[in-house]
Amino acid sequence: MSRPVVLIAEELSPATVEVLGSDVEVRHVDGTDRPALLEAVADADALLVRSATKVDAEVFAAARRLTVVARAGVGLDNVDVPAATSAGAMVINAPTSNIVSAAELAVALILASLRNIGRADASMKAGKWERKALAGTELLDKTVGVVGFGRIGQLVAERLRPFGVHLLAYDPYVSQTRAAELGARVVDLPELMASADVLTVHMPRTPETIGLIGAEELALAKPSLHVVNAARGGLVDEEALYAALSEGRIAGAALDVYSAEPPSTSETAKKLLELDTITLTPHLGASTVEAQEKAGVAVAKSVRLALAGELVPDAVNVPGGAIHKAVRPGVALADRLGQVFTALAGEAPELLEIVVRGEIARHDVTAIKLSALRGLFRSIVTEQVSYVNAPVLAEERGIRVDLVQDEASERFRNLIQVRGTLRTGDVVSVSGTLAGVEQAHKLVEIGGHDIDTPLSDHLMVLRYEDRPGLIGRYGALLGEADVNIAGMVVSRAGDTGSEALVVLNLDQSVSPELAQRVGQEIGALSCQSVDVTY
Repeated sequence: MSRPVVLIAEELSPATVEVLGSDVEVRHVDGTDRPALLEAVADADALLVRSATKVDAEVFAAARRLTVVARAGVGLDNVDVPAATSAGAMVINAPTSNIVSAAELAVALILASLRNIGRADASMKAGKWERKALAGTELLDKTVGVVGFGRIGQLVAERLRPFGVHLLAYDPYVSQTRAAELGARVVDLPELMASADVLTVHMPRTPETIGLIGAEELALAKPSLHVVNAARGGLVDEEALYAALSEGRIAGAALDVYSAEPPSTSETAKKLLELDTITLTPHLGASTVEAQEKAGVAVAKSVRLALAGELVPDAVNVPGGAIHKAVRPGVALADRLGQVFTALAGEAPELLEIVVRGEIARHDVTAIKLSALRGLFRSIVTEQVSYVNAPVLAEERGIRVDLVQDEASERFRNLIQVRGTLRTGDVVSVSGTLAGVEQAHKLVEIGGHDIDTPLSDHLMVLRYEDRPGLIGRYGALLGEADVNIAGMVVSRAGDTGSEALVVLNLDQSVSPELAQRVGQEIGALSCQSVDVTY
């Protein structure tokens, strides 16, 4: 019997190859050589890459036997996950391989910015001795604002506490209790910006977080502020940062990531190279020997599990392990409902309940719980979310998660609900079902309103006091923005039946700015754009 073929498309450590073992056939190819890659992948069972190899639909079409693609790193920007899922290939990565390296670099950049390390090094190498000009600032007793208090943000906080700093945290998805355990106080972003001497960013890059630290936020800053971004390029508006630094409104900055990389390729980012008050590094967050070794070894172990048909903890597109055939269609629905919940809630719940009703509840539905959690965290953490780390992410944020199973279901054969209690006591809920032979995803409830509409990729959810003419007004606004309404459902509730909940199925994504304009136009109680993927 022939051994499975594992194709390595980029340079990986000897330890990685060693972990793969002798019961697989290891082959090598240059993943950047497209024709060679397409030829070599044709009879491969597994493909290992880093960041340079593009694994897209063309690769999956050429790969007759490919069952698993492993990215030896955190991100998956170079892997087309939907194409992999369509082709029946599992996608895995190493979501925690670089978190310590990333946190340590953030701390290093904070110290480098406060003590002018980069400028001092350049000065010395130029034959100068500028002790007075390069005087720095102590970290002791300074206020450090951590924007994004997920796994890496918390690691940074842990490492900064011994310096004797005062910690503030901004993250809608972390509880006050969890932050307090690490010595941090949760505040809103304006308060953090006005109080911080050091700002370190650890958010994912999403449409909502791009430009999160912009001109408006920097206008609140103290002159002593140092801004550090070792998370994702674009979270700090580089034009606004340049203006604040060049005008002397803040003291310094340190960046490891940029809106365009290298920054010399962007007119905006390139201007930062001119400033003495900024420390720049070339995206070194994961560039440590330890992180690279951890990533390679982790994915090699996962590849072995995948080829053996066993549970794969870091699979990002399918839950590992045996799932009853009756439960499988609900896994994808739960993920999408989790995404809708996050968009509607806007913050982390203190209690999250995943409720499974009907015939599906006769079986083990743990995979549905994990999938709902994965969907909830998709857009709010920097790391890739898997079915194993999703519960850990919830625990880190102080979210209690309950799974409720009930074989009784009044309206539907099967029903999945994601329901959360926020720190204000408000309850946000969203329910879905699987319809027809094709098991199509449908939304059947939002916030206590009964509805019946497809769970499409792009939605807008509005709540307002119903009165004549409103549909025409927001329909016109969307039309002016060239956004087509593919479907619409209206549900009325409240003591007088006057509160309307409207769900629009859209052909295009709606920006948060446009959603805000629509809400303001009709005086809506809420108006949220929702984009879901799988």
